[in-house]
Amino acid sequence: MVTVEWASLEGGQAVSVSRLEHITKIGVEQMGELADSLSDPAVLRLENLDTNIPPPASAIEFTRIAAGDDDANSYLPFLGMDAIRQAACGLVGRQSGQEYDWKTESVISAGGLSGILNTLLATLEPGDEVLMTDPTYVGLINRVRLAGGIPRFVPLIPSTKGWFLDREALGNIDPAPVKALLMMSPSMPTGAVFDDQDWQALTEFSRAADCWIINDAAMERILFDQRTVIHPAQFPGMRDKVITVGSASKEYRMIGWRVGWVVGPATILADIARVSITNVVCQTGIAMGAVATAIKDRNDGIAKFVEELQERRDLIIDELADFTVIPPHGGWSLLIDVSPLGIDGPTASKLLLEKGKIAATPMINWGGAHCADYVRLVYSNETVDRLRGIGERFRQALG
Repeated sequence: MVTVEWASLEGGQAVSVSRLEHITKIGVEQMGELADSLSDPAVLRLENLDTNIPPPASAIEFTRIAAGDDDANSYLPFLGMDAIRQAACGLVGRQSGQEYDWKTESVISAGGLSGILNTLLATLEPGDEVLMTDPTYVGLINRVRLAGGIPRFVPLIPSTKGWFLDREALGNIDPAPVKALLMMSPSMPTGAVFDDQDWQALTEFSRAADCWIINDAAMERILFDQRTVIHPAQFPGMRDKVITVGSASKEYRMIGWRVGWVVGPATILADIARVSITNVVCQTGIAMGAVATAIKDRNDGIAKFVEELQERRDLIIDELADFTVIPPHGGWSLLIDVSPLGIDGPTASKLLLEKGKIAATPMINWGGAHCADYVRLVYSNETVDRLRGIGERFRQALG
């Protein structure tokens, strides 16, 4: 057994400006540092959204060439290179069944979350409500707050079959103060995937609120059990109400390239472009062409990646049959409810690292108070062979 120093995830930090007052820790940074400090290769690294599956070979080769290309060593063009803007519009168009003008309806961002923040800054007034699922990624919650918005939550319901949108609760939410829906399917950290009825309910809410749907599409094709992509812009009348934010980090496994994109109606994209130029100025020159290459590459590896992730998911669910695992329908991670064991997420996370050599992030701050009941396992960075025996590790740590 190892002993680790453990600092609480709860409680705020002293801040000097009011905009940071409600910006919370995410937990991953703490677990990552603790796991790194052990320098123990036996530790299963299940705390962070890294992956051991490489990007498309074509993208890696393009990056090597671009490092010596003077055109890639430039501030210009500020909104992103033509090739990646064209590729991003083509991708979103294929998924949504809509057409987008890459010159007026796309902006390239320094990663997907940069695109999310730029979009929030361009669409929110201080005090506007943003509807999100509960649980959801705390980084999204923090960006809503940083942009002056107020997170409003609609529950995801856990079950032995997976997570499901609480459409009844959605129907009871007053749409008037809501200025945007910030939705992700598959959702992080739950792996919840919205079906046709869920998106129908969400688009109807958007129309009632006359608000944007900000569609975080970073994982939209990482779907299990033969599920297919459903894009909110494909619903009648939604083309000009949906802003799609994509990323190369998840589907293309290009985390270090830091390239994302925002695609949507020209009226709002002009404002997002103004924020983008003011915020980051420009993107990574040697990375943009590589991502465009990945998007256009028929051998992008996404299908095989999904197969591998599903195999890992299935193994974990099978080995942890004695615990309360909520199966994900897509994405890179799953949640385990540890409250039936009489402990909370931070306690379980500490025990898993000390006694089971498993780095797992507690879900404090990732939604409502009930999120303290959960720990998250990310299965994108450990092989099936390494994951075998995880059930015994859990039993040693948690009983």
